[in-house]
Amino acid sequence: MDKQIATEVIQKRKRKRWLYGALLLLLLATAATSLRFALDNSLSKKKITTAVVESGEIENTLTASGQMLPEFEQVITSAIAASIQQVLLDAGTPVQPGQAVLELDKSAAQVEYGKLQLSLASKRNSIQKLRLELDKSFYDVRSSNDIKQLRINSLQAAVEDARRLLKAGGGTREDVEKAELELKVAGLEKKQLENDVRSKQKTMQMEIRESELAAAVQEQDLRELERKLQLARVVAVRPGVITWVNKNIGASVQPGEALVRIADLESFKVAGSISDSYLGQLHNGMSAIVMINEKSFRGTVTNVNPAVQNGVIAFEVQLNERKDPLYRPNMKVDVHLVTDKRSGILKVANGPAFKGGSRQDIFVLGSGKALRRTVEIGLTNFDYVEIRSGVKAGETVITSDMSGYKNSNEITIKN
Repeated sequence: MDKQIATEVIQKRKRKRWLYGALLLLLLATAATSLRFALDNSLSKKKITTAVVESGEIENTLTASGQMLPEFEQVITSAIAASIQQVLLDAGTPVQPGQAVLELDKSAAQVEYGKLQLSLASKRNSIQKLRLELDKSFYDVRSSNDIKQLRINSLQAAVEDARRLLKAGGGTREDVEKAELELKVAGLEKKQLENDVRSKQKTMQMEIRESELAAAVQEQDLRELERKLQLARVVAVRPGVITWVNKNIGASVQPGEALVRIADLESFKVAGSISDSYLGQLHNGMSAIVMINEKSFRGTVTNVNPAVQNGVIAFEVQLNERKDPLYRPNMKVDVHLVTDKRSGILKVANGPAFKGGSRQDIFVLGSGKALRRTVEIGLTNFDYVEIRSGVKAGETVITSDMSGYKNSNEITIKN
């Protein structure tokens, strides 16, 4: 009987211990939850960024990428088929007009120049020969014509004699007719000779003209090749900086092949690109803002290329300030295209707190606390966000990311 009582007492004591343990765990869990809740609803002021709501104007922008390029770039090409003999200046070197950059091996072109000179000299000799032949033909026709004329004169006298003899009864009709026939034949021979010589002279004059035209073409080719030979020593024609030079010494180059690029660093532009989904909003004349090292430069969109390549549209920005110490060739820059502008609005500095929706919750500071508010968002750009409703000018807004407090309506701000 005593054993049974002792067993029941022991079991009761065990149940009490289990009960106390469960209560203790419940209290600890409740305390931890309360502590976590208290910690989650407090935030150090040092861990947040804030901005004051202000009134003013705002520009809505689209973000694009861009590259700084010299507005003017001289591309020097090879004037002749040659090989690169010597590179005198490297990329990055400033140059002045007339300064040599690169030299080409022009030996092949010089041989061709010599051949053209010989061919032109031969053509000129041929022209001179034709002229001499033409002069000789003039002399020959005069001589032959004189001889024919003398024979005609003699035959005319013979005809007169035959006619007189016929009248005097000392001659016959056959003698007169024979003399007249010989005179007529001599006249026809004279005309034929004159026609043949005249035709030959016209032919020779045409040959001379053709030879003169061919010589003129060869002379023009010779002058052009002479000009190209002078260009074989590649020189700058305007001040600038070499951005690229073909350094493959010994490599063959063809006429028109690029050898050197010289940029005019006195004037820059921006080559921009943006997704084709914004094609309807992009147009010539719209304002643009170019950012370089936190500094902004204004400009105007020009030369929008309507052709889409790989889902991208290309355009150019003409800068209001064409020259600045920050400009560098091929520098990557951010371009912000202004699509809209409003005045007399409330705005606040942009930050991670703004996710891009038209309505969203933000936290506004006041009396050591941050209170959740639902606001309506208007225009946005890289600097500011327009707030159409939910705040007043002068209020302070948390602009850092507050997604970790999406379930909190009030946060205690600790110093």
